[in-house]
Amino acid sequence: MWFVVLLFILLPIAEIYVIIQVGELIGAWPTVALLILDAVVGAMLLKHQGRGAWRRFNEALAQRRFPGREVVDGVLIVIGGTLLITPGFITDVVGAFFLIPPTRAIARAVLRRFTIGRIAVVGSVGGGGFGGWSGPFGGGPGRGPEPGPGARPGGRPLRDYDFDATAEEMPSNGNGSRELPRREES
Repeated sequence: MWFVVLLFILLPIAEIYVIIQVGELIGAWPTVALLILDAVVGAMLLKHQGRGAWRRFNEALAQRRFPGREVVDGVLIVIGGTLLITPGFITDVVGAFFLIPPTRAIARAVLRRFTIGRIAVVGSVGGGGFGGWSGPFGGGPGRGPEPGPGARPGGRPLRDYDFDATAEEMPSNGNGSRELPRREES
């Protein structure tokens, strides 16, 4: 709730205040010109950095690596470009922070530290879950023939990087650490 108040009420008020202060310091027309130049440079930087992130994303897929870093970079670039295009000097500083590669690495590290331990990915190669052949979406008794090992429903073969998985948020145990949830055997 506090984040919404900060984002939609306090940030625009702070932006207007900073624009007025800059306008008093350098004049109204130079301030407007600076904001327009800011948006144009932000759009060009967004285009350049976005293309680079897209290229790195495709390279990761071609190398059969999980493109986690590339996806986070892409999200930070989109957020940074949007903030740079938005009129205002405070959002421009934050947007530039997300668009420039060395500072984007800092933002990525902070984001990783904030999210690590909050999400657990549990999976097994070729087993169960959505799209697997042991759940309600395929295979099992009364659901047709089971695919053989190394195959998916529909006869498509499994590749070495294919697996079915689920993700769930890990509850806190009260002291700030997180534990994997216990699953009961049936």
